Amino acid sequence: MTWGVGIIGSGPGVAALHAPTLARVSEDFRLVHVSDAGSGRAAVIADRFGARASTGVEGLLADGEVDVVAICSPPARHAEHVRAALAAGRRAIFVEKPLADTADDAARLVEECAAVGALLVVGTNHLFDPAWAKATHHLHAIDGRISSVTVTLCLSPNDRYHALTMGEPLPAGTATPRPPLDLHDPERSAAIVRQLIAGLGVHDLPLVRDLVPAMPELVWARPVPPIGFDLALRADGALVRFTAVMLPEGADSLWTVSVATAGARIDVEFPPPFAHVGGARTTVRDARGVQTVYPADRRDGYEVEWRALAALLRGEAAMEYDELRADAAFVMAIADQAAVAVRAGGAR
Repeated sequence: MTWGVGIIGSGPGVAALHAPTLARVSEDFRLVHVSDAGSGRAAVIADRFGARASTGVEGLLADGEVDVVAICSPPARHAEHVRAALAAGRRAIFVEKPLADTADDAARLVEECAAVGALLVVGTNHLFDPAWAKATHHLHAIDGRISSVTVTLCLSPNDRYHALTMGEPLPAGTATPRPPLDLHDPERSAAIVRQLIAGLGVHDLPLVRDLVPAMPELVWARPVPPIGFDLALRADGALVRFTAVMLPEGADSLWTVSVATAGARIDVEFPPPFAHVGGARTTVRDARGVQTVYPADRRDGYEVEWRALAALLRGEAAMEYDELRADAAFVMAIADQAAVAVRAGGAR
């Protein structure tokens, strides 16, 4: 059986990530409908992938071939669109991260889905990447206590990788460039840092929670020009350092998660956004200096998250509502604490 997918949203993530990924999992899903807010981009994507297009959400939710609703709209509208899908009787929903703007609203959404038995997958693609399973398997095997986790993220312009994947630049008007941080305006800086952690840090903070599940104590949070943040957390005796910066131009993207124990160091190198080149690469170095490099899986996290939804639909996996709620609470608590710290000058 294949399930028809309707995607709410027509940004670069839909054009270069989700629509091509659905074509790779065609034994389970087929893209049947794409909607936009009036930009006209839905028609371009739909034509490319043999689907229908509409403006607004009403036409998509009224489409009888849409079994699964994929919510790839701007983050501020995720909660609204999840509820619209539930109200329209849909019981399988994929939503891009973050699930909602606040931990409370995310918890309410999870409860509303659980109340009607709706399946819900949040697109934290790094958590689904096969490399992360290899890394955590190795950590469990050595039974090593985590001493530090370091996340380093330097993103070059999305257009570079969108053009590489789609053979064309980003559509005009796809995104409004963010202004650089004004370090003399703590209120504005705090708002941007919170937004970056909730929308960008959410890729990797669920991985951090995998390793150090206790709610962390914020040590510091600082804005990083031109657009970025640097924060330090302490939890379960481990120090977590997360540094991210978005550059207007420059070298290729760098996206790594490094985990250190007393006896090993594990580095997971994720590919840049929009590049369909398989999963991340995992390198393990033990206390004797022996290095093991696991080859990248041909599947990436985008493909695996859709396959995870298919497994839920077939009844082959259990729906873990509590994990979704806990991940959202973890991310939003850090984002909120970081905003308070930036507003106060960086210290907790």
